[in-house]
Amino acid sequence: MGIAISPASAQRGLTHSAFVRPSPPRFIGPEGILYDFNYGCRVQVPVDGWRVRMVDLDTFSLVFDEHVEANSIIASRRKYFVRFELQVFDGERLVFHHAYDARGRNVLIHPSGTALGDTLAWMPAVEAFRLEEQCEVHVALPAHLRALFVNGYPSIRFIAPESADSIDEPFYATYHLGFFSPYTDRDHQPTDPRVSSLQDAASYMLGVPCEERRPNIVIADSARTVAERYVCIATQSTAQCKYWNNPRGWPALIDHLKSRGYRVLCIDQHREHGAGDVVNTMPEGCEDFTGNHPLEERVNLLKHADFFVGLSSGLSWLAWAAGAPVVMISGFSHPHSEFRTPYRVINFHACNSCFNDTTCDFDNRDFLWCPRRDGKSGRFQCTSAISPEQVIAQVDRLIADHGLA
Repeated sequence: MGIAISPASAQRGLTHSAFVRPSPPRFIGPEGILYDFNYGCRVQVPVDGWRVRMVDLDTFSLVFDEHVEANSIIASRRKYFVRFELQVFDGERLVFHHAYDARGRNVLIHPSGTALGDTLAWMPAVEAFRLEEQCEVHVALPAHLRALFVNGYPSIRFIAPESADSIDEPFYATYHLGFFSPYTDRDHQPTDPRVSSLQDAASYMLGVPCEERRPNIVIADSARTVAERYVCIATQSTAQCKYWNNPRGWPALIDHLKSRGYRVLCIDQHREHGAGDVVNTMPEGCEDFTGNHPLEERVNLLKHADFFVGLSSGLSWLAWAAGAPVVMISGFSHPHSEFRTPYRVINFHACNSCFNDTTCDFDNRDFLWCPRRDGKSGRFQCTSAISPEQVIAQVDRLIADHGLA
């Protein structure tokens, strides 16, 4: 139901208190009432004992109905998109009535973190929301991600996260996108993100239809920079469970690609990555294109590559957005988690899909997270069981399908 937040306790009692806006609602109604939809449906009334009602217009659910204290900020529990109807009564007298309508108004979308794959997955849902609600969408992103989207989404205003409060016109509504912990949190996400795709999770939070939408990436310089036929690979990730943990894997695949006449370019950000004693190094035999290059340069390389081979990571999403055929190697995630590619590689004979297991909570602080086999033999078997021959078979099928032989 609803939560009453008084000015003195605005930072208490919520799972994600960092998102709470303790300032008063930004829009003015009659008789001193203030309201907006920044971090839920919010209202502040000037008189003790007035009654506040909130209704979900799409489910016809009454989600809040109470007499409230003067000057307390009343906020709905649900912080994701809900088409609320707000009513304020003085006894039997209807003082104020407002149904959510964002047409022509400023709305702020705040993706959490700076993960490349998440942002690429979510941006098409943000555009679908803009079109559905006919509103002026602002998206708060760091500079390197803003540069990736600004040309492909000209109707969205991309801003620095720290500049959100400096917009001239107040925001009518604000929505935060992310995987919120614990995953059972239903105030910030209507479903458990582990049981849907990464794109669908954002669609549920923004109230738009779930469908696969390819991100629209437009770069200024699209001239080919490598003359020979080449393939891009990316071998690094943010957790060991996401790596291809078969020691024969990358070397055998790279040898096979080179035997078919390809240059093999490794486009990871880091040549080496890991935690503690575990260090993953760029495989031998490929060309070192690693480094902290602008994402637009990566898009350019991917657009002209015959195809891409990588993991369940941001660069696979970037390759898909750039239009490159993708061979994706992943065992920790179920294939429904990512975009659809006919060249998705998983070995169901081994332990797999722990990320989508609702009895396991993914811990992104633990680089060696392996929930089912922690301290046991066969750790990370989900990808150590993926043989180079299995991946090579998908590569050869892709080459045949696209007439690249």
